[in-house]
Amino acid sequence: MPHDYTSLQPRGEKTYNGGMPVNLMEHVQEGGRVQRDGESAWHLEIPEGNAGRYRLAQLDDYTGLVRSAFPWIAPLKLRLTARASSRAIPGTWGFGLWNDPFGTVFLRGSNLVFPAFPNAAWFFFASPNNYLSLCDDLPANGQLVATFQSPSKMPVGFLLKSPLYSLAFYRPIARKLRRWLRQYIRQDAGRMDFDPTYWHEYQIEWRLDRVVFMLQGQVLLETEIAPRGPLGLVIWVDNQYAGWFPDGRIGFGTLPNGDVSWLQIKQLDLTPA
Repeated sequence: MPHDYTSLQPRGEKTYNGGMPVNLMEHVQEGGRVQRDGESAWHLEIPEGNAGRYRLAQLDDYTGLVRSAFPWIAPLKLRLTARASSRAIPGTWGFGLWNDPFGTVFLRGSNLVFPAFPNAAWFFFASPNNYLSLCDDLPANGQLVATFQSPSKMPVGFLLKSPLYSLAFYRPIARKLRRWLRQYIRQDAGRMDFDPTYWHEYQIEWRLDRVVFMLQGQVLLETEIAPRGPLGLVIWVDNQYAGWFPDGRIGFGTLPNGDVSWLQIKQLDLTPA
């Protein structure tokens, strides 16, 4: 899944493709590679390797910023053309908009940044080891379009129950905590079924009251569960998995890559809708 690695040295580039300027920065881990392939076109790649090493190639436009300074708010239209190396990349890959919610307390530039609830709208491709939904009736891995809508700040009720979080790996507690979080984190998701190794045009239209996902001009999902901004752009491929299963199991780690895994994008365009 996408990450923010402030210890890495980003390289900023401006791109203009009919929309707004995007200040893209690269992050790589364990042999990952990001290569510019022309105007508004990139190749992201992670090498083959065993489990136990986190391999990442990522582009984003929010590194070094506190969440309140992330660059994008609704209404916004994100459009790009992409293809991937395989229908079944071990780990996750995708692209979209999110608030980079995960991690422990850390310094981002001169600012102290805390974890947050997720806000996101993205095309997300997750291998079967993943389970990325708090709702049992939504798809949680595979080829997904998905949104998360959460409060911008941690609610007091959530903070007061923080002593329970240390027991999250105890399955009865994990099941209750998973259900309880649904009152704060709203989700919607839809499953796709197509061959991502061919070039396709992907589009996310993020409005104030809804999100519309399109593939090749055809609507895949229209949902009223729209994220709260501001958000940042993220494009990535990695070999990580994470799952919080309905039975309370929690699992995460890295997967082996038998082959080089890559994602190519072009015609990236972000435009106020």
